[in-house]
Amino acid sequence: MAVKIRLKRIGAKKAPYYRVVVADSRSPRDGRFIEEIGTYNPLSNPSEFKINTEAARKWIANGAQPTDTVRALLKKAGVFE
Repeated sequence: MAVKIRLKRIGAKKAPYYRVVVADSRSPRDGRFIEEIGTYNPLSNPSEFKINTEAARKWIANGAQPTDTVRALLKKAGVFE
């Protein structure tokens, strides 16, 4: 099973708000997920990003691949060196 760390959109129209989730790569964007590990609000100034760094490191160590956007957010949060 290929596991991805990606964003799940939960915001209203024209008001995006995302949850950072660990999901099977075959599941739909807003569908089933394994675990929720954080949130991301791009509209607040500055953008608000909260992540459980322990859970993110655990999933990456177990082989989960973050998407490009999530990888950039994790670098800002200090999960990647």
